[in-house]
Amino acid sequence: MVQELIQESVQVFVEESAVHAPEIPAASLAPNEVVPLLIGSTVGEIERELVLQTLARCDGNRTRAARVLGVSVRTLRNKIRLYSADGIDVPPHLE
Repeated sequence: MVQELIQESVQVFVEESAVHAPEIPAASLAPNEVVPLLIGSTVGEIERELVLQTLARCDGNRTRAARVLGVSVRTLRNKIRLYSADGIDVPPHLE
């Protein structure tokens, strides 16, 4: 189940990234090519990096990032609050 969630999240992220960052081709890495690169990392580390990079790609827009990640805005805000409390820099909302 965790692997399916990661693959699905990576696929959504790759598809959304192609819309917001055309310099990165959507088909450059398939989820089954990305997952082996993540071996050795914890699910929490992978999730945090996915959340932070998605926020950055969405220019800090929490609503859009939550939609891309498939979570509620409240869940995303809770994760951001935890990351900030741990001293992790979170991308600010850019207008």
